[in-house]
Amino acid sequence: MSTIPSPPGPLTLQHMILPEQGICTEMELYVHLQGASGVNLGDGTIWLGSGGVACFDSYFNLLSIGKWQAAAPFASLSLELEAQGRFELRVYHAIPGRSWELLACALQDLPKLGRLAVDLSHFTLNAAAGVIFFELRAMDDTVLRAARFVTHDPVLRQPRLGICITTFRREAEVARTAARLDAFIAGSEFGGQMHAFVVDNGGSAELGNLTHVDRVANRNLGGAGGFARGMAEAEARGFDHCLFMDDDAAFHMESIHRTVAFLSRAQDPRTAVAGAMISNTHKWAMWEAGATFNQHCRPQQGGRDLRRRDEVLDMEFQTSAPADPNFYGGFWFFAFPIAAVRARPFPFFVRGDDVSFSLANGFRTVTLNGVVSFQDDFTEKESVMTHYLDLRSHVVHHLAVERLGQGAWATAKIPLRFLARSLARFHYETAAAELLAWRDVMQGPEFFAANADMSVRRLTLGTIAKTEVWGPRSGADLAWRSPKLRSRRALALLRLTLNGHLLPLSRLWAGKAVLPGGARADLQAVRGCRQISYHQPGQDKAYTVRRSDRRFLSLIWQIGVTTLAFLHGHATLRKRYLAAYPAMTSAEFWQQSFTPFAGPAAAALELAPPDSGAGGQSTPAGAMPAQTVPAQTVPVQTVPVQTVVADIAPADTVPADTRPAQVAAPAPEQASYRPREDAWAPTAAQPVQTALHAVAASPARLPSRPGSAASDTAPVPRGSRAAR
Repeated sequence: MSTIPSPPGPLTLQHMILPEQGICTEMELYVHLQGASGVNLGDGTIWLGSGGVACFDSYFNLLSIGKWQAAAPFASLSLELEAQGRFELRVYHAIPGRSWELLACALQDLPKLGRLAVDLSHFTLNAAAGVIFFELRAMDDTVLRAARFVTHDPVLRQPRLGICITTFRREAEVARTAARLDAFIAGSEFGGQMHAFVVDNGGSAELGNLTHVDRVANRNLGGAGGFARGMAEAEARGFDHCLFMDDDAAFHMESIHRTVAFLSRAQDPRTAVAGAMISNTHKWAMWEAGATFNQHCRPQQGGRDLRRRDEVLDMEFQTSAPADPNFYGGFWFFAFPIAAVRARPFPFFVRGDDVSFSLANGFRTVTLNGVVSFQDDFTEKESVMTHYLDLRSHVVHHLAVERLGQGAWATAKIPLRFLARSLARFHYETAAAELLAWRDVMQGPEFFAANADMSVRRLTLGTIAKTEVWGPRSGADLAWRSPKLRSRRALALLRLTLNGHLLPLSRLWAGKAVLPGGARADLQAVRGCRQISYHQPGQDKAYTVRRSDRRFLSLIWQIGVTTLAFLHGHATLRKRYLAAYPAMTSAEFWQQSFTPFAGPAAAALELAPPDSGAGGQSTPAGAMPAQTVPAQTVPVQTVPVQTVVADIAPADTVPADTRPAQVAAPAPEQASYRPREDAWAPTAAQPVQTALHAVAASPARLPSRPGSAASDTAPVPRGSRAAR
């Protein structure tokens, strides 16, 4: 697709974009065509015959003028087209709650390809809110090659944007993204203000010789540590804004242009731009346009059919209002000013770092139409590990973020809801992992500081997950049978017993459910069943779980003990998280963590429970503390963690793949670190760390790190929120 070169002076707010193969080809998300009309994706042109109509009242191409006007009022606004032919041009201003206005309507006759500019500066005479879009009606053969909205207003700032991508052994995906970024930056009117950093947590990325993209080797500290490292790199290079992005995200490069243009005009220096997310399964539907968090994540605008004009306009009108105080943007696309950052990502490894990052910092976050990432939705990535990570972060948010504070019982209900859903679906391995996550949180913030690389927990979770993993369809029981308990009283009893646990004679009344993997959150579909099989349509992937009263009773006992311990120690635990949070989200904490052979960051910052009298003693990163329950910690180990792990594979469970679970062979960590004069060009033989004035650790705080050898070998969840 061609774009109109930008002469000095005017600021292009957004360009017209069309479907792009490999990203999205849902035509109605870009343009609505009628009559004699067609699109040539090869050169990005639209052809209209006599009577043909092309209307750009679409998600990707309308201008959400209300959001731009709220960021900074316009003195000038115009629409520029590059076209040829005879046509009528109409420009509409759709205003919420009242009749629309026609900003321009004129016949155009361009016998040769030329540029046409239409002044729209008078739009404020009608209203400052709403959206603006244009429509072409062909009188004769017409070709539209490019279009853009521009302003001649001076920019308020020239943001220097450091683009940070965190990757872990997704070589092909990150190489494609890096190449696209390099080409985009080279041709962008903001090219001199942007540079990309690929933070390589796996030490395996090969990007080639790119001018505008640097590879940064890093310890495998997950998405949280990777994004913290990318932010540190951008800050060290003098960038004042940062954009966090996924390594496998599919998005139009125009998203970055619109983001920089918006930040250039925003009067509020705290302005941040959150990209929306669309599922690869249904690319015509909005998954979320940002989300809010309070006890659980609440996606905004989910399910909108973006092919329909009324849905798109309603969404833009609603999202033009100031964001909720608990609004957050996913790290698949989140741009923000570094100067407004008070707290860097919390060391969650993955999952939840984007939530806490927005909640802890006072950004003024906006969403823009067309700024969106296409990727697999969260249900497709669900696993034992993702449930462990989700529960941890959900509880910590309410312990560590001041305004989310609530009572002990209200906080305890968060993990209890997680566990109840897992037990009702007979996912006992998932429940065991969630219980382990709750107990890890109860160890206090020191646990996260000492386990920033999650090396031990990743191996532990690998031993837990044996049945609830995808295997060949031949290993699963895909027989279906309808349950017989359908009365109102029977359904109430099923809810009370978490789907029939302990009820006798289940073979006579219970059914067998067979569901696609994307329906694993659907409890209604499995109610009254004693066996559940999940499969991936079109793929040789499936697994089966069965009801087990013995495992249910064992977990219920442990859940009860853990709940009582949590309620008893909640007040002290919350004080510890509130006290430790500023240090654990500081630049010094992360710089210490980046250093290959420094002791754990907890040692450098001397995190200790309040009034414990601890002298800053450290536990090696990635190793379990020698004393599981510190003196001032909630007594969570009344029932040993080993009991949870040992109680997960009874004979009455049907695995999809009966082969023993395999754990990746440990790989030694980087054996040396040599500061180099050219810190931006990693050697081919061995990736090294880029020094960022790391806090030097005392020799007494450099213990050996048992168990850390596997820290860069065990797989981690990938993509979207699972990569957090």
